[in-house]
Amino acid sequence: MKLLALDTSTEACSVALLHQNTIIALDEVCPQQHSKRVLPMIDSILADAGLSLHALDGIVFGRGPGSFTGVRIGVSVAQGLAFGADLPVYGISTLAAMAQAAVRLYQARQIVAAIDARMAEVYLASFSCDSDGVLRQLSAEQAVKPEQLSPLGLTGEVIAVGTGWQTYANALQQAQQARIANDILYPSAQDMLSLAQIAYVQGLFVSADQAEPVYVRDEVSWKKLPGR
Repeated sequence: MKLLALDTSTEACSVALLHQNTIIALDEVCPQQHSKRVLPMIDSILADAGLSLHALDGIVFGRGPGSFTGVRIGVSVAQGLAFGADLPVYGISTLAAMAQAAVRLYQARQIVAAIDARMAEVYLASFSCDSDGVLRQLSAEQAVKPEQLSPLGLTGEVIAVGTGWQTYANALQQAQQARIANDILYPSAQDMLSLAQIAYVQGLFVSADQAEPVYVRDEVSWKKLPGR
C-alpha cells in the first residue's frame, strides 16, 4: 500500500507518505504560504522515496474543519494530483487526525480536539481509542463558542489537543476537564495516513471528483442570495 497524504487546513502545512509499511512526514508551520509550499513538499517526499504519483495507490487529504481557504487549497491540490494520476482519494477529519496524534504520542484513550476557529469559536469533537487501537468519534464536529460548550461528560484521563485549547483553555475546561498536550497543536498528515489505511482496506476511497471539504461552520454568509 502506497499512500500520499496532505493537509493545509491550519497554520501548518503537512505532507506524509506511506511506503513499504513506513510513514515519512514533512511538517512546516507556514501561515498563508500553503499554496507555495505544499507542492514542493510533495515533490520532495516522493523524490526521497524514489516514487512518482502514478506509483501510488491513493491520495489522502485533510477535509477540514479549519481555515476556509486552507481547506479549499488542500482539497483542490488532492483533486488535481488524483485526476492527473488517475488515483482515488479519501478525506480525513483534521480533528480526528489530532486525536490520532494523541494516541500515537500518549497512548490516549479519550481525547478532545479543538481548533481555534477565529470569531471567538472553536471547531471541536471528542474521541475514544479502545484496546483494539481503533479511533472512534464520540461527539459530532461542531463550531461553538467555548463558553457555550455543553459538558462532554468524559470521566477518567482526557487528553486535550489543538490550538483551541491553547486559546480558550479556561472556558473549555469548564465543559471538560482535560490534560492539555502542548505539543499537538495542528493536524499532521502522518496521522491521517494511520487512519486512512483502514479506509483503504475497506474500499472507502472515492474518485477525485467526489473529494469534498467539511467546513462545519455555517456557510450562509458565503452563499449568494437567490436572484442576486
